[in-house]
Amino acid sequence: MEKTKVAIVGLGTVGTGVAKLLLDHGDRTARHAGRTLWLQRAVVRDASKPEYADLPEGVVTEDLDDVLNDPEIKVVAQLIGGLEPARTIMLKLLESGKDVVTANKALLAEHGPELFGRARELGQCIAFEAAVAGGIPIITNISQCLSANQILSLEGILNGTSNFLVTQMDRLGMSFDDAVAQAQELGYAEADPTMDVDGTDAAQKLAILAHLAFGAHPRWADIPRLGVDQLDPADLQYARELGYRIKLLAVARLGSEGLELHVSPTLVKAGTPLAEVQDAFNAIAVCGDAVGPVFYHGLGAGQMPTASAVVADIIDTAVGRTRLTFQTLKQFNGDEQPRVSLRPFSELPGRYYLRLHVTDSPGVLGEITGVLGRHQVSIASVIQHEPASDGTNDVVPLVIMTHSAPEGAAGRAANEIENLDCVVGKVVRLRVKVGE
Repeated sequence: MEKTKVAIVGLGTVGTGVAKLLLDHGDRTARHAGRTLWLQRAVVRDASKPEYADLPEGVVTEDLDDVLNDPEIKVVAQLIGGLEPARTIMLKLLESGKDVVTANKALLAEHGPELFGRARELGQCIAFEAAVAGGIPIITNISQCLSANQILSLEGILNGTSNFLVTQMDRLGMSFDDAVAQAQELGYAEADPTMDVDGTDAAQKLAILAHLAFGAHPRWADIPRLGVDQLDPADLQYARELGYRIKLLAVARLGSEGLELHVSPTLVKAGTPLAEVQDAFNAIAVCGDAVGPVFYHGLGAGQMPTASAVVADIIDTAVGRTRLTFQTLKQFNGDEQPRVSLRPFSELPGRYYLRLHVTDSPGVLGEITGVLGRHQVSIASVIQHEPASDGTNDVVPLVIMTHSAPEGAAGRAANEIENLDCVVGKVVRLRVKVGE
């Protein structure tokens, strides 16, 4: 059988999973690729680590030149994170005549036009299914399977680590720090989980999907985002009481006034598909004008789901399918004008959940509703529990659900409420998902 030699740059969690699939299931990959995918080299920082001992002799190297200077290596899985040296390494791989498979969403979100443009100049290609949503083939579905559609909306849980944390806090009452420690132990979270928990990772993935689905060119850093790192267990409890669950949602919605983009913890109606996504799973609800609603669900964190997507890309690249679509679709074309404009965040409509602490005295609710009314924010429901029966607590929590209002108006109202004398501490404001 014909042999295609491949290499891996970076044998971290995902890279090790890719090596395992290539080495332990060569018959499976050969059946799908019509050729043997031969792991020729794996580039690592320290080849003396004991975990590399089980790899075939001569595969592990610390020298990238062993890959760059080997003309028989045709496909390279570049699996190191961050921006540098990842960007420089990818450019070197392309310039040495290699096709590249990557899982690095941060690199594509920041340098996609440069890297894709250089690949096209050189006649090479880049595959990146593993960069978004782990094992869910969302890149292929949006770029190819749904290409007869104008995508109308895309709402998703794009960060498996954050979803795992929220699930543990909500279902088991675990503290945020304990949930992070467990996620790290299970391999869902990095030693520094900041990009997962502050919304950065989800925003980078949303920027990629917005480009593919809508022809937008957003800078990921400009996408409004909030993470789960400041999520209070009290809000999870009140959400349940109201019939909702809180999920970190990434939203892209196309309307007559432009494209809506944002990432934030959001109340989602219990019993609906996105609300019931648990643990480290991802899910993406897509609506196309021809196909209607489509729902994708699968593991979005962990070694093997992401490795599965990488190896599928290696197969497609070795066979030649990636090259055909890469040249045709012109993804991340820096010379192309955006097909849609972005709506200002302050103008976006939405329902809101407000939680605040107020003094237990007459007229308080009237003051708060007066502020909301001045900003044209109407109330849908209110929860106010009775104070302690022993009279020891003269501050009580108040939860308000609003009807739809512009983001800017809701934010200004919340800020004004926070400055009232009857309000103690900060006002928590979360978005509420409308519809299915």
